[in-house]
Amino acid sequence: MKKKLFGLLLGTSLVLAACGGGEEAADNNNNGDGGATAAAAEDIYKQSCASCHGQNLEGQVGPSLEKVGSKYSKDEIKQIIEKGRGSMPGGLIQGEDVDKVAEWLAAKK
Repeated sequence: MKKKLFGLLLGTSLVLAACGGGEEAADNNNNGDGGATAAAAEDIYKQSCASCHGQNLEGQVGPSLEKVGSKYSKDEIKQIIEKGRGSMPGGLIQGEDVDKVAEWLAAKK
């Protein structure tokens, strides 16, 4: 009986330990290095831009963005996102998300 109880408690402890810590891990990702912002920007890109520019920035219908930061500044990229260019419509991304994506893309050199 004691062995069964001990096994149950040990098993429960292991399961809870394995499931816990998710919030702490997420908090550690945002430690001032921009990791969380870059991840958020990449998620926004994948939702709003990847269908034309490719999942890996390689370009498809739209041009490649792999080295867009060597051609345009953050502010220029932000303006293109807001107003559009060529066949790309403006306003696909709104609010603070524009700044996140523009900064992320500007770092692609």
